[in-house]
Amino acid sequence: MLRRFLKIQLKFLRIVPSNKKRDSNSKNQSQKQLQEASNSLRLKYRLYRGKLPNRLQVVLQPVSSLLPAVIPWTIFFAAYAFLVSLLFHLGFSVALSEDGNILTKIIWSFNIILTLLLVFRTNTAHERFWEGRKLWGGLVNAIRNLARDIWIIIKEKSPEDRQEKEATLLLIAAFAIAMKLHLRGQPVNEELELLMSESQYRKLQQVNHPPLQIAFWIGDYLQQQHDQKCLDIYQLTALNTLVSELVNILGGCERILKTPLPLIYGIILRMLVIVYCIVLPLELVDNVQWWTGAINAFVGFSLLSIEHVGGEIEEPFGSDSNDLPLNVICNTILSNVQEIISFTPQSARASSKLNF
Repeated sequence: MLRRFLKIQLKFLRIVPSNKKRDSNSKNQSQKQLQEASNSLRLKYRLYRGKLPNRLQVVLQPVSSLLPAVIPWTIFFAAYAFLVSLLFHLGFSVALSEDGNILTKIIWSFNIILTLLLVFRTNTAHERFWEGRKLWGGLVNAIRNLARDIWIIIKEKSPEDRQEKEATLLLIAAFAIAMKLHLRGQPVNEELELLMSESQYRKLQQVNHPPLQIAFWIGDYLQQQHDQKCLDIYQLTALNTLVSELVNILGGCERILKTPLPLIYGIILRMLVIVYCIVLPLELVDNVQWWTGAINAFVGFSLLSIEHVGGEIEEPFGSDSNDLPLNVICNTILSNVQEIISFTPQSARASSKLNF
């Protein structure tokens, strides 16, 4: 157990500074970084993704998944509008006549309908994205509280008791990592191997729901401490409430993951955008002529990009650049737990003096 703990300490040495190096200067430096991040897009990207890219990456990486989905349609709209311009130049009657005021009004009324649908699609997707972020923020707070309370409240009667507490706190951090892998549909991997015993790791590879198994181990440890008179019933209830909060947050994330927006919304919206970009050149060609292709391509690219953004952020737990930075959040949780383990509660100091 001690050897495994030392391995983890060495692995995350850069994440968790020692108590001697943490002082008021580090706090001032963190505040300065946050202030700089509010003024720099690159620093905002680092704050969100955990790394500092160059300026070209800031622009291209978020749209790397957007361009393959939008560019083919944009080319089609441009080619179609150019064909309309060519036919109009050759004398074919492809433009909507001035007498077609009713049809023109219908087209411009359709602008409002399409705009409202795009706003609804984007807002709904953003609500799901933001709800996922709030759930993970709640997970960070719940894990901090649970780890702190276990470290302070549970009494240590022997060195083995302290090792069990350390192992349990690492399991709490492992819950967040297992939850990340579970939401991404990924199997248990080496991220969890150093945070638990070998038997627990093998067991976790066999179960269908790893986060739930870890929550069971944490609850079982708390019950054992109560049976050994290291916790009273009120403390046990309070700690079990925090464990239940972890499971509730997991359920909230699963609800977002397994309840996507109805497919018909995306299909209808995509069809309406296509129909709009097919009819629009017929309305514009009489006025802008050869510019119809460029204008139609720009309009189509804009509408499809907004529609695609909604599809990108409605499932926020993936590993794309537009998803939640779950790796950064999990590293934060692990560093917080490691920091708590480095603390020595006053109760433990008093107990060691009595034993001496």
